[in-house]
Amino acid sequence: MKRLIQLFLFFILFLIGTIFYNNYFTDKTPKQAIKQKIDDDKNFPEMTDKNNLIKNLKYDVRLNDNSQYTITSDLSELLYDGDVESVSMNIVIAKFISSDGSILTITSDKAIFNNNIYDTKFIDNVKILYLDHVIFSDKLDLNFTKNNVEIYDNVVYQGVQGDIITDNILIDLITKNVEIFMNDPKNKVTVNTN
Repeated sequence: MKRLIQLFLFFILFLIGTIFYNNYFTDKTPKQAIKQKIDDDKNFPEMTDKNNLIKNLKYDVRLNDNSQYTITSDLSELLYDGDVESVSMNIVIAKFISSDGSILTITSDKAIFNNNIYDTKFIDNVKILYLDHVIFSDKLDLNFTKNNVEIYDNVVYQGVQGDIITDNILIDLITKNVEIFMNDPKNKVTVNTN
């Protein structure tokens, strides 16, 4: 009788152990679902490369000549082309502080920032503030490799002495020289004085 009770208790213990093991230690996912999950995981890295979204991104760069460049955006996406990382930005504010302390502020709806060489292309509703000068345009290229700022497409300059309507403004970041010119040399730059 004692052996029968021991055998019964051992059987109950074995049954509880089996139920516990099946509930907590085995994967209940069917084999076909596991294969589908593995197939989906193969595509996962491509999806994350295309969806690297960052809110409130800020880059702060100190350049060789002690000038400083800061760019911020509300929403950004990291893009990769080979080893080159660029950042597609929305609602952008950038400040370039030259070594002499003068500040150039740029705002735009969109921008493409090259994370390796810091060159930036600003697009749509570009507004540039420099001292008492305001410039509006559709596009602006801030090029640190050439040390210039190229402002183009529907450029309107507003200053203390009047307004200028032109196709292009080119600013040298080192010498501060400014060139104002039209795409077609036959057309004239429009100047309205106050």
